[in-house]
Amino acid sequence: MKRLLFLFSFFAAVLTFAQNSITGKITDEDGKPIPSASVTVEEVGKDAIIAFSITNSKGEYKVTFTTNDPNVDLKVKAFNQKPLTRTVKNQNQNLDFKLESDATEIKEVKLKSKMITKRGDTITYDLKAFESKADRTLADVLKKIPGIEVNKDGSILYQGEPINKFYVNGKDLMEGGYGTINNSLPKDAVQKVEVMENHQPVKILQDKVPSENAAINVKLKNSVTMTGRGEVGAGFDPMLWNVKLTPMFFSQKNQWVVNYKANNTGETVEKEGNLLSFGSRFEGRRRQSSQNNWINVESASTPNLPEKRYLMNNVHFFSANVLTNPFKNKEWEFKASANYSNNAISRDSYQETVYSPSNIFPNGMTVSQEISNKFYSNASKAEMIFTKNAKKGFFKNTTTWNGFWKADRADAHRIELTRERSATESMESPTGSFQNSLSTIIPWKEKLVNFMSYFNYQKDRQSLNVTPGSYFDPFIFPEAGIYGQIRQDISTRVMDVNHSASVGFTYKKWTITPEVGLNLNFNNMDSQIFGTEQNGFNSLGDKFRNDMHWNQIQPYSQVGFNYKGSSINFNLTLPLNFYGMDYQDNVRNISREISKTVLEPTMFMSYDFASFYKLWVFGSINYNFGNFGSLYGGYLLTNPSSIGIRNSPLPENISRNIGSRLEYRNPLNNLFFNVAYNFGNSTNNLITSTTITPGTSLTDIIEYKNSPVSQMERAEIGKYFPKFKSNVSTSFINRDTNNFRLLNGNIIESKNNGQTFGFKFNNTYFSWMSVDYNLSMNWNKNKNLYDNSEFKSSGWNHNLALFVYPIENHTIGFNWDDISSKTLNDSYRNSFYDLSYQYTWSKKKIDFEVKWLNIANKKLYEVVSVDAATNSVSRTSINIRPSQVMFTVKFNFK
Repeated sequence: MKRLLFLFSFFAAVLTFAQNSITGKITDEDGKPIPSASVTVEEVGKDAIIAFSITNSKGEYKVTFTTNDPNVDLKVKAFNQKPLTRTVKNQNQNLDFKLESDATEIKEVKLKSKMITKRGDTITYDLKAFESKADRTLADVLKKIPGIEVNKDGSILYQGEPINKFYVNGKDLMEGGYGTINNSLPKDAVQKVEVMENHQPVKILQDKVPSENAAINVKLKNSVTMTGRGEVGAGFDPMLWNVKLTPMFFSQKNQWVVNYKANNTGETVEKEGNLLSFGSRFEGRRRQSSQNNWINVESASTPNLPEKRYLMNNVHFFSANVLTNPFKNKEWEFKASANYSNNAISRDSYQETVYSPSNIFPNGMTVSQEISNKFYSNASKAEMIFTKNAKKGFFKNTTTWNGFWKADRADAHRIELTRERSATESMESPTGSFQNSLSTIIPWKEKLVNFMSYFNYQKDRQSLNVTPGSYFDPFIFPEAGIYGQIRQDISTRVMDVNHSASVGFTYKKWTITPEVGLNLNFNNMDSQIFGTEQNGFNSLGDKFRNDMHWNQIQPYSQVGFNYKGSSINFNLTLPLNFYGMDYQDNVRNISREISKTVLEPTMFMSYDFASFYKLWVFGSINYNFGNFGSLYGGYLLTNPSSIGIRNSPLPENISRNIGSRLEYRNPLNNLFFNVAYNFGNSTNNLITSTTITPGTSLTDIIEYKNSPVSQMERAEIGKYFPKFKSNVSTSFINRDTNNFRLLNGNIIESKNNGQTFGFKFNNTYFSWMSVDYNLSMNWNKNKNLYDNSEFKSSGWNHNLALFVYPIENHTIGFNWDDISSKTLNDSYRNSFYDLSYQYTWSKKKIDFEVKWLNIANKKLYEVVSVDAATNSVSRTSINIRPSQVMFTVKFNFK
């Protein structure tokens, strides 16, 4: 808490230290206003810019700055006008200027666009300034822009936070699933990228309700663009293939993207259809559909490596997105999308866990396990969206269908103490879901009326088979040993219905939005464990059976206070929520109810000052009284090594979060940085109880009041050096958490501390070479307060991508991934090397590439990890992809 008070004191000092504003108007000799004139505040006699501003269409400007100098230089520049410099006092004042004309005849003009420019809340990046010869797609270049990060799935972070919208020429074709465009849009089709800070996507609310997120708008070179990216490749050891075909079309009225990707080279493509951003809450409710996985087969471990190193896959993914203006009124848009994926994955790992003698395990023990998996999955999705997003009204209806079909297989082999056992495991899990979301905002005199409605229905069925029954630990699950096979069946049904209405009142820069709503949630779960006999499957009885309902009724009322100013944005939402929970166990005739009325406020504020700084403050209080799956009175086989029951009172948890972030983004010197602090704590009435034997765990939920605490400090700084064509950024994160577990009858409190340091560097200074380097280092300390034991671990991960261009149109590439982990006396290092050669047929813009992956033919990834709560050290070996050679042809669609 002292850190928190110090942080807010520091921010308060920053805000109050010598902060002044100069306003005024710039005109020409005839008294006409001069738009787009630049006004900069600089140190006296120096070229060090403190702050800047651009005049609007009326010639007006306002520049806010922070300095302790008694005087500053105010410089005014405009096209065809003589520059003007005046030394003024460091104080609030109003200064008007009249510039003299200075028109000259220009015989030769050389245009040099600025790399980064800022106007209002929009920062514009010229992609040409950041690209290298090896870059081909938009994502390749975005990774090198200061202040922007691109994750492996194509999602984009700005100043460490996810964006809320991704536009192409101002249109949101992908509705959050923008990974396909980001990974496949050729960079040569892009003119510039705009980052719109504090972006409110609902136009009728843009001057009324602030937003805490930024958006990306990609501006193409042509208003009508037919483009896209394609790859076709083949290889060997084993037989390899890779196909990527993504044609795209963008115009003022219509946009579409068709995408087919398939490979067995270890690249995940089916996640490109996932929702990566969710827009504004006033657009209605959207969520990423997924299966409710109550049970699973045992799964092999996955390494902390790029997926291309270890993923043994065979995937086909098809998607299509279309946007059009169906009516003469161009404010109406219709969007439709569909996708389908078929995937098969193989995975193998071996793990040995050593439990040291302790109060939990007095004699200690060693458990080894070998798992081999086959995962088969099919998924489909279809969606239709009608939207009208105008200054005078808003309407959006989204209808979504999802289907999932999974079949998982596992062969498991365990050795613990003197017992050795093996099992064959299989699971089938079909799922279907339907969603519809409606939101509309209607202007009514000076007010805005908003209606929202959401409906969701999902049905899951899962069946897990384990052979033989003697695989289970007889201490935990004695009934299983007498059967040749054990089967866990489960069926769930979920229905959500949400309705709300609100009215927005606007007074000057304030918008007040009272809202009422009703959330209904109905759930049912049926489950049963069976054992095989000569006559077929036999129920193990009511002890292993569930037939339960979990229903929730939540009427609520809330009021939102929103302030939208030139430099301050503020939102405070005060919801008064009534929680009515009803849990009914029909097998044991047990019911539990809870009725609570609580206030759950949320708040955020942003403040722009001194032209380049932005301060964020945010906080929230949330209550949780459980959800579907929090309770069930019959045993459930969650996987063949864990059986559990949740026969406890209803949960009553409260969580509190507060944080702040300071950003600096200066396009004049290409410098960006942000520092952030988050603090959270929660109060819980329940705790997870785990009983661990040499081969199986039994879990339950019991009453025990506990209060976990977490805090995080983060700092990041990035700068682009145009003279050296280099982008450099560093980041540091410190996390502290504590948690509570009941382990073999003992309350265990664990404290965890972790630090992560990151460094990124890319350079395109030399015409014959470009380099990208990424480094991540981590240090972790886990302490068990029960027996005062402590474990320390560390690791680092770095990637080097070096490209050399010895001759025009020829590229030689070298890639190096290096990952290490260390704890106690164990240390493992995993190095991988790739080599590539590419010839570019520049006239046709076609690349021919030969790539040799994993030159050293490393076949195992090895890592060591610790668990302070159980005083254990685990050593894991994971099968990875062997050395392989690929030949690929890459091209753009014209």
